Amino acid sequence: MAGTSRDAKRALTAQRILEAARQEFAAQGFEGATIRGIARVAGVDPSLVMQHYGSKAALFHSAVQLPVDDDKVASEHLLEVLTVRLGELPPETRALVRSMLTVPEATESMRAYLDERVDNLTRSLDGDDAQLRALLTVSGILGLTITQHFLKLNAFDGVSQEALLRAARGWIASLAGDEPVT
Repeated sequence: MAGTSRDAKRALTAQRILEAARQEFAAQGFEGATIRGIARVAGVDPSLVMQHYGSKAALFHSAVQLPVDDDKVASEHLLEVLTVRLGELPPETRALVRSMLTVPEATESMRAYLDERVDNLTRSLDGDDAQLRALLTVSGILGLTITQHFLKLNAFDGVSQEALLRAARGWIASLAGDEPVT
C-alpha cells in the first residue's frame, strides 16, 4: 500500500512539473524558460524537475507532445481540428509552435506530428492526389494557427470564429474531396 501511495505521489509531482513546463514553454519559448522557473511554477525544488525529466530538452519534448486524434470522416474531423486551432491554444501546442523553428527537438516533434496527420488524412481520402490534398490541408491549418495566434494578422480583428469556420467549410470540403458542408 505504501509503495502505491509513493508512486501516486511521484506521478502527481511529475504531472505538476509537466503542466508548469507547458505554461513556461508556452509563455517563454524553449530559450526563455528555465528549470528554476518551471520548478517555481510547479512548487517544487529544481532538483526534482531534473530527477523526473533528466534535462530541459527532455522535459520540453514531453511538454510539447500533442494528443493523437482518432481517425474520423475527413471533413468533419478537419472542421473539429480547425475549431480547436482557431480557439485558445493549449499550452503544449503554443510551446511547440513558438519553438518549432528554433529548437531542434521542437522541429522534430512538430515534423513527426504533422507527418502523422498527413498520413492519417491521406488514408481517409480517395483519389490519386490524396496525399497532396492532405499535405495542403495540414499545412493550411498550421498556417492559420500561426497567423492568428502568433503573427496576429490584422485581418483576424473583428472576425468571429463562426465566420472563419463558415468560410473554411468549402475549402476543407474541397481539399478533402467532399461536397462543401453548409
